Amino acid sequence: MPADTLHLFLNPTAGRGRAGRRQSRIIELMGQSGLAIECHTSRSPGDLEEQVRQHVDNGAKRVVVAGGDGSIHEAVNGLLRSRNRAAFGVIPTGTGNDFAKACDIPLDWEHAARLLADRIAARATPRKIDAGRFNDRFFANGAGVGFDAKVTRIAQSMRLPIGDLVYLLAIFKTMAGGIASPKLRISADDYVWDGPLTLATVSNGPWVGGMFHIAPGADNSDNILQLLIAKPVTRRRILTLLPKLMNGEHLQEAEIIHRPVTRLTIKAELPIASHLDGEVQPLQTDFEVSVLPGALDLL
Repeated sequence: MPADTLHLFLNPTAGRGRAGRRQSRIIELMGQSGLAIECHTSRSPGDLEEQVRQHVDNGAKRVVVAGGDGSIHEAVNGLLRSRNRAAFGVIPTGTGNDFAKACDIPLDWEHAARLLADRIAARATPRKIDAGRFNDRFFANGAGVGFDAKVTRIAQSMRLPIGDLVYLLAIFKTMAGGIASPKLRISADDYVWDGPLTLATVSNGPWVGGMFHIAPGADNSDNILQLLIAKPVTRRRILTLLPKLMNGEHLQEAEIIHRPVTRLTIKAELPIASHLDGEVQPLQTDFEVSVLPGALDLL
């Protein structure tokens, strides 16, 4: 392959299989701009990450990810684990597409593919965006511990073709099992929380779960993360908060604490659920989180 080959990484299972069904059309659309494309498909969880790392280690300068937030999460970890630096582009074919929304990437996948191919062909300058570090992993859009991590786990187990609504249904299923209030100590810059809570999220982008505007002020190019803590709440209170969360109108509610941060630590009394970009992580008790300013080059 020529040195300027564009490497396309695709998760065929993303978006309940939509990415796989669109593979040929994506290659066709991007090829219309005269790009030399080499397509790589992931075969199992973690495979896309490793493929991206290996290709960038071997000199790939530009990679494109066709998939959802989970695929982007893997690609970002591959990019940031590589010894070299490469720019990446995104064609959103997932369920929530939170990262695409944060970056103003069109959610119409065909339109996004055409625009991206044109930018690459014109050698447009990539824009620098921030990433986050979460212990020994990286995240592109956001991380969370507590209730939202449990919701994420349930949502991933569901195979209903209902788009973003899968996250809303997962919330109701999670509530049916009760609302846990684990005790955590969070130290963030000059702020400390020590006590029970429902969830804590750290956002690089404004959206989670496709439909929840959890961090309206988040900007993934401002070198800052947005910390949100929700104090212990009842099932009934969650139901009244949901519409506000969808509209980004929850920050003034009594149960919500919001702080801009650059780094923080979280310590739980017992191992607790967590997620990165909607990908569930092993149960842990200690977390170190920080922003990585301008760590990524977005095509």
